[in-house]
Amino acid sequence: MTSPRMSDVSSRPRFLVVLDADSTLIQDEVIELLADAAGSRALVAEVTEQAMRGELDFAESLRARVATLAGLPETVFAEVGALIRPTPGVHELIAGVHAAGGLFGVVSGGFHELLDPIGASFGLDFWKANRLEVVEGRLSGQVSGPIVDAEAKAQALREWAADAGIPLSRTIAVGDGANDLAMMAVAGLAVAFNAKPRVRAEADVAIDVVDLSQVLPLLGLRG
Repeated sequence: MTSPRMSDVSSRPRFLVVLDADSTLIQDEVIELLADAAGSRALVAEVTEQAMRGELDFAESLRARVATLAGLPETVFAEVGALIRPTPGVHELIAGVHAAGGLFGVVSGGFHELLDPIGASFGLDFWKANRLEVVEGRLSGQVSGPIVDAEAKAQALREWAADAGIPLSRTIAVGDGANDLAMMAVAGLAVAFNAKPRVRAEADVAIDVVDLSQVLPLLGLRG
């Protein structure tokens, strides 16, 4: 999805920053907040950890976690949305990127139903996520449409950069889990943010402080 902000870009943007959503753009794992409402938090949290460590196929793990949400009313999106906590420094990072002529995107293994309001309120240029199937006002326990897995994240970064005329060498990917490694591999700069050991090992640089404004010095935007 593209926010209305994109129509205001009159000249070629200088660079593109793409973040993961859960535990990166925001402090929470949205699937776990939904699982709280369904009473399946412990099971979902363990599967999430295994997927982030790269021990489980992401698509398989997502389907297993979403299945536990079957029967929740769609009003749960508003309830969970009110609980989501932005990561410290996120607004400073977005503002800094935009002020320097850059674009800011988020690609998530989470869900559009919760990312859409965040994308609009944060002023993101692009965002992409999975969709949850809703039947007669309740979650069916299935994902609707293609799953946003590691390769889909990498492809989103490529497409957003190409559409904006930005070379991949001027893209930055920020993530924390194994599902972010593919997009980090194609980006000009890969940043591990409060990340799992495997992600730290494969990134160009790691940030261990939970403050997204620490990405700004890597872009030459703050000393």
